[in-house]
Amino acid sequence: MRILIVTSYYWPEGFRITDLAAGLKARGHEVEVLTGLPNYPAGRFFDGYGLTGPFRQEHEGIRITRVPIVARGEGGAARLLLNYASFAVTGALRALTIGGRGWDVVFVFQLSPVTTLFPAAVIRALFGVPVVAWVQDLWPESIASAGFARSPALYRAARAISGWLYRRCDRILGTSRAFQPRLEGLGVPAERCGYLPQWAEDLFEGGAGSGAAHDEPWSDGFPVMFAGNLGRVQALETLLDAAERLKNDAAIRWVFLGDGSRREWLATEAARRGLGDRVFVLGRQPVQHMPAFFAKAGAMIVSLKADDAMALTVPAKVQSYLAAGRPIIGSIDGEAAKVIEESGAGWAAPAGDAVGLAELVARMKALPEPERVEMGRRGREFSLRNFARERCLDQLERTLADAATTRRR
Repeated sequence: MRILIVTSYYWPEGFRITDLAAGLKARGHEVEVLTGLPNYPAGRFFDGYGLTGPFRQEHEGIRITRVPIVARGEGGAARLLLNYASFAVTGALRALTIGGRGWDVVFVFQLSPVTTLFPAAVIRALFGVPVVAWVQDLWPESIASAGFARSPALYRAARAISGWLYRRCDRILGTSRAFQPRLEGLGVPAERCGYLPQWAEDLFEGGAGSGAAHDEPWSDGFPVMFAGNLGRVQALETLLDAAERLKNDAAIRWVFLGDGSRREWLATEAARRGLGDRVFVLGRQPVQHMPAFFAKAGAMIVSLKADDAMALTVPAKVQSYLAAGRPIIGSIDGEAAKVIEESGAGWAAPAGDAVGLAELVARMKALPEPERVEMGRRGREFSLRNFARERCLDQLERTLADAATTRRR
């Protein structure tokens, strides 16, 4: 198949869509990517990128077409809206010139915003190419959770736009089974909906491994490690509250890998609370070093704010933690908590419950090492059964082929 991928985020930004594109190409498909200029999560363009480009690149044999956008900035509502709107507009304009190249299907990797679907909708309308979307952030719920739709009128507008765009998809795959009823509520026929979970990166195929992460003060004792975006929906204040409750246990270290709009706040607030020797904000690390970092963790942690929409999602880091074979502690509700508990890899406290989270961390630390190793083994086995990369790619490939064939008929 000839597949055009539309995504707001792509290499060198650290999202699974880069691995997905490489997987489709390895299976013999012709793949091209339409995306913006990389600026996530720090909110500023990566070194070597700017409003003058580059707009044509190639990575792992995949041609990349980039369009100019407004960088996200530090997460303010006005700047985010400009970022969202700029990709929708410039992407749609670029779609006019590349949409007629004989694509069999357009595949959309839809994180926020939902308007990432707009260039694909243009290609579908003008050139008759079917659209398959993989929904990571369900709108309008995601925008409401982030606090950008407090006005009922704004929420209704976001809901109307989301429904209109989702109904322009020939197939929609959600990363959570809980997405389907919400999509049907927006007018998407049930037969167009499906479930495709995320998978862990190939570098975790052998588990967490060992090696490259240097011995540092944070690696002594019992490190509890968080890896990923450091933003508002991650409820970092809950993690600091739990750290404060456990600060008399010198062995427990809270280690944060990643970047985002609240990274500086996290480091400053930890120092203000006198947690400078307990909380370590290490910033973004090369992805190839993650197995070595994970191997030094006593447990991995995942957190989201207490919110009905957040309870629908399963953050991608959960699959990485499972595949790495590490015990998991969640400060999270809903689908993700269910995955953690069902896997046997760990425990989850309700989102926002710092007392419950602190109790779970202390309980995990008190477990004998063989029991923690067994939890990690169960998580890895669960990952292989449910989130194996090749199995997920098989399902995606079938969905893309089905959409292309049905549209042609």
